[in-house]
Amino acid sequence: MKAIKYLILGLFVGGVLGVAAGVNIGRDQPVLSNPFNDNRINTRMKDSGSELLKQSGEAIEDAGKAIKDQFN
Repeated sequence: MKAIKYLILGLFVGGVLGVAAGVNIGRDQPVLSNPFNDNRINTRMKDSGSELLKQSGEAIEDAGKAIKDQFN
């Protein structure tokens, strides 16, 4: 009777961990990451947009420095 109890408990825990890993695989995330992480498309777009804005600002800054160096 005790063995059956541990078997059912093991199947339940394994099932929960398997579902969490499956959710992460389905979302193209690392297997052991948080499956409840907010990874909606609008959040990802906002993050990539702000990164693009930051990179373009740095490129404009570098171009300004290059132009300034040409006139000096």
